[in-house]
Amino acid sequence: MTNREKIPVHVTIIMDGNGRWAKKQGLKRIFGHKAGVESVRQATEFAAEKGIKYLSLFAFSEENWSRPQDEVNLLMELMVDAILKETPKLVKNNVKFLVVGERTKLPRVVQEKIISAEQSTSASTGLTLIVFLSYSGKWDIMQAAARCYKEEGVSGETLSPEKFEKYLATAGIPDPDLLIRTSGEKRISNYMLWQTAYTEFYFPEVLWPDFRKNDFLIALEEYSARERRYGKTGEQVNNL
Repeated sequence: MTNREKIPVHVTIIMDGNGRWAKKQGLKRIFGHKAGVESVRQATEFAAEKGIKYLSLFAFSEENWSRPQDEVNLLMELMVDAILKETPKLVKNNVKFLVVGERTKLPRVVQEKIISAEQSTSASTGLTLIVFLSYSGKWDIMQAAARCYKEEGVSGETLSPEKFEKYLATAGIPDPDLLIRTSGEKRISNYMLWQTAYTEFYFPEVLWPDFRKNDFLIALEEYSARERRYGKTGEQVNNL
């Protein structure tokens, strides 16, 4: 893939299949989550190598809070450990780290590590790595609507999509060009409902712990072969 114009600005990944991967190995679900950390590392490296500006990862949804408490606790511990271990590498590799979601629901220690990692990488100018934690698309739209009304008191007659987007949790982050969901599931599970209006979707069968750079490359090649029209005709797009 040599045409830089075909490289997406923002790729987002729903990291699915950790539990099924662990079950195939005869292991508990948490071992699938641990194995998935290496996939995060490889995806981040690949995105930086390819010149992708934003890589976002759906790590923990609002709905995930309903999972067994033991699994949730282990996931939170895993996140803290991963943030601690990876922050120096992110700084070294000029990667900016951000977290999007309803942080108040996260354990205090997780919140503290997130703030520390964000501050440590704030001056980075390369890839921006965004992790979605305690996030749902419906929550994002609802909180944006509430903030928009409170701060601007706008009516439907004066509200525009551009004005509304300023209140989304993703304000300042470009909408995803490509969404990848591993494990073959073909749905977006309440993730970035507003932001993915014109996103290209790709659903590989590979489980997330097995997702490697070559799998990412295949996704980019699939994206490169598509024509994005944004509701226009092919002729209109080609004339832009």
